[in-house]
Amino acid sequence: MSKDHCLYCFDSLVAHFEGRPVHEPAFENSPFPLFVTWSTVHRRDEEDLILRGCIGNFSAMPLHSGLKEYALVSAFKDGRFPPIVKKELPTLVCGVSLLIEFEKGTDYLDWEIGIHGIWIEFKDNSGKKRTATYLPEIAKEQGWTKQKTVDSLLRKGGYRGTITDEFLQAIILTRYQSQKARVSYNEYIATRS
Repeated sequence: MSKDHCLYCFDSLVAHFEGRPVHEPAFENSPFPLFVTWSTVHRRDEEDLILRGCIGNFSAMPLHSGLKEYALVSAFKDGRFPPIVKKELPTLVCGVSLLIEFEKGTDYLDWEIGIHGIWIEFKDNSGKKRTATYLPEIAKEQGWTKQKTVDSLLRKGGYRGTITDEFLQAIILTRYQSQKARVSYNEYIATRS
């Protein structure tokens, strides 16, 4: 994992705004499950970020096409946020997470905060299978316990019913880790000058 992945996501976004093709990157094109996260800097503190989009894929994709695709999908199609606009570029920070070390959990609490991301499968009130995920850093950044994280993830995944012990025991949990890098727009511009 390197910052080059984030720089390529910025290249893809800038090329989109400028209406031109993006140049192929020099880094390896190995397949990985991946997520691209866009945030904006809050009050000039690059540690105080506001989420603007985060979408990825659990199916391994070649890095060149996967990063290009998800740089744009997370910028423009995360339904939780309005699409990113060109004037936001100077405030943006890009994070790329390459997902690794997938393991089935023995139950919904079989994971470690700050180490594992979690992907859960469950059935909603109508019996429809649903899934949801949080990347490894989410629970730690939010200051959540494991229980609070799972409860929040169920709501994120669309579950609106009562969360009982019996319901929690029926969750199928997969834990994973990620290799993550982050680059601000200022860092991006410095490498492209």
